[in-house]
Amino acid sequence: MKLSVIIVNYNVRQFLENALTSIQRAMSGIDGEIIVVDNASTDKSAEMVREKFPDVSLIANPENVGFARGNNVALKQASGEYLLLINPDTVVQEDTLRVMLRFFSSHPDAGLAGCKILNPDGTFQLPCRRSFPTPWVAFTKVFGLSTLLPKSRLFGKYNLTYLDPDQSYPVDAVSGSFMMMPRETYEKIGGLDESFFMYGEDLDWCYRVGEAGFMVYYVHETTIIHFKGESTKRSEFDEVKLFYEAMQLFVEKHFSTSHMLRVFLRMGIVLRAAIASLGKSGRPLLQALVDFLLVDVAIFLSAALYLGDPLRFPLNAHPIAWIVPALIVVGTAFFAGVYTSYRYSVSRAGASLVLSYVIISAVVFFAKEFAYSRAVVIISGFLSVLFLPGWRVGVRMWGRAAVHHGSRRSLFGRRTVIVGTGASAQEVVRKLRARVDGGYDVLGFIGKESSLIGERIEGLEVIGSMDNVGKIIDEQRVGEVVFSTDGVSYSDILAVIARSTSRAVNFRLVPGSLEAIIGKTRIDELDELPLVDIEYNIHKPANRFLKRLFDIVLSGTLLVFLYVPVRMTGRRGRFARGTLLLPGVFAGRLSFVGLPLSETIESRVESRPGSPVAETQYLGLKGLTGLVQINRRDD
Repeated sequence: MKLSVIIVNYNVRQFLENALTSIQRAMSGIDGEIIVVDNASTDKSAEMVREKFPDVSLIANPENVGFARGNNVALKQASGEYLLLINPDTVVQEDTLRVMLRFFSSHPDAGLAGCKILNPDGTFQLPCRRSFPTPWVAFTKVFGLSTLLPKSRLFGKYNLTYLDPDQSYPVDAVSGSFMMMPRETYEKIGGLDESFFMYGEDLDWCYRVGEAGFMVYYVHETTIIHFKGESTKRSEFDEVKLFYEAMQLFVEKHFSTSHMLRVFLRMGIVLRAAIASLGKSGRPLLQALVDFLLVDVAIFLSAALYLGDPLRFPLNAHPIAWIVPALIVVGTAFFAGVYTSYRYSVSRAGASLVLSYVIISAVVFFAKEFAYSRAVVIISGFLSVLFLPGWRVGVRMWGRAAVHHGSRRSLFGRRTVIVGTGASAQEVVRKLRARVDGGYDVLGFIGKESSLIGERIEGLEVIGSMDNVGKIIDEQRVGEVVFSTDGVSYSDILAVIARSTSRAVNFRLVPGSLEAIIGKTRIDELDELPLVDIEYNIHKPANRFLKRLFDIVLSGTLLVFLYVPVRMTGRRGRFARGTLLLPGVFAGRLSFVGLPLSETIESRVESRPGSPVAETQYLGLKGLTGLVQINRRDD
């Protein structure tokens, strides 16, 4: 047998299915086997493998034994001339395994090799080639010098960022997400060190390969995608802590005489823990500080407006004037949950501010020695009501603007194209249309050949091909590119992603099962049944009254100021045609928002006197506009 592929899986069923599909394609014509070790997943990963990949050897562990031990179990069972350890959250090209096997045959000194690895957005994944954590390398990593000066040969050694990623060369170590070695190497150095639970075992393996007289290579000729960290997201482990503890274990094992290196790594663990702690509490503290300062700004401005001099308070009053009111506001906001559960709630911030100034006014009223100026309290209260809820409104608007930047989201969801035109791609479109919760505004298909452009499939147009997908992303302001992996090769997928790294777009994959859309940020189940609360607003008499009142007031105003001039000038065009329908809106035959004007009587429920349906269901009038009218692609 030529090749044994080993995958250790933990709770990443959708990713595992996609990985197995891509590996099976890549193994076409290669005499090999695939072994999956499932570490007690609770997401039915093992059941999926048994059902959909019966030719795959499955080892189902009763508990999570970790990456090293899981691989070792499979390594003992494997019979291939070459052994490949690969993560379940990866996608390989059709030529990946052949390229790697050819590399070993032309490099007899190679004891272990890894390939070029990309993130899901097409960017280069730095850990796919790196150096051992010597004292200097550890120092540059812990203190951020490797990040600040990545192109420096002196400071960029941790991830070898000064080397060209499009060249192949010997390195100290490669990523554990893809490690291939000849059986000869394995028999000489043994399996992974089980002292390492999740991180560090790949580094240790590479170190032992070098000690045995072999070379470790980074191979750029083939590429895979790695959805990094998916298993750790689904575990209860602190991955940062585990990473640095693994580094410390590696150092103690191979650099036991270097006390300085152990100190650096301990500092790294403490430093990263502190950063993580600050990350959790830093934002609420920053918000509280902003509120505190804005209250002081309000007091400063009110004192300037009313007293003429913001520093006119008595000397002993300054600490009280600038600290106590702001502390009362911040304290009240904290107990109202403004800095915890309702960080950007405008109503909570406003309500807590009103309560705060009631407390401040009571203090000023009853404690006469602190009542330096009630007018300043009142004015600063009004200004604070503007400032504190105001900056939250600004942040929320800015956040929405960032989400909608470049109009990559429409009213109906993220602007999406489906790459592929086959049966699976069409089924993806049908499933997306059936979703109650939306989220995807499908613009059209991307075909494999340009000859398909202009054709309509499932009511949608083929708007581009694999050759010009980047241009389509820019021109159509696409936010999501969904690949149907049944109709598109993984090589084509990787090529499209690699050409589009500078574009603000998410690339996502649909496995052959059509059960989910997987991506860097989330997994969307296509077959799940979303339960939504339905409130048929137009059926309520109060809402119908308000809608009719709106139609009468607006159409009456426009009849005077718009309808008459258009009628007199005899203007034509779409806008003019809509204007000429205003009398129908005023009379109640039409509405501003409603069913399409093209709707036939038979296609909707009519509110006819005596009809039993009419008394229970009202779909509204025909409208000059509406959701159906503005979503012309998908009536």
